[in-house]
Amino acid sequence: MADERVQFLRQNQTEAELLLWHQLRDKRVGGVRFRRQYRLGLYIVDFVCLSARLVVEVDGPSHELSFDADARRTSWLEDQGFRVVRFSNDQVMHELSGVVQTIGAVLAGKSEV
Repeated sequence: MADERVQFLRQNQTEAELLLWHQLRDKRVGGVRFRRQYRLGLYIVDFVCLSARLVVEVDGPSHELSFDADARRTSWLEDQGFRVVRFSNDQVMHELSGVVQTIGAVLAGKSEV
């Protein structure tokens, strides 16, 4: 069951997160299901494909100030067997097709994270 924070984040996605979600939803990339604003342990990730153990994060300007926290988060996720790929808001907003192609390549095993 989703908690209040997850619901809040789903209802208040950034423009970049919404753009990417419209590409990832309904098994549109790699034929796999992505979930958005999903809790993994203590963390809420932007997008995750559980079957492929892939986390996709969209980082806004605030992430520049939280580099250490992001590194701890990524380390924990990797310790749980997830691959983590990060894109900036600018990448999603201005290079959406390239972002989607990169995610598809990671899912197909043609690109390392």
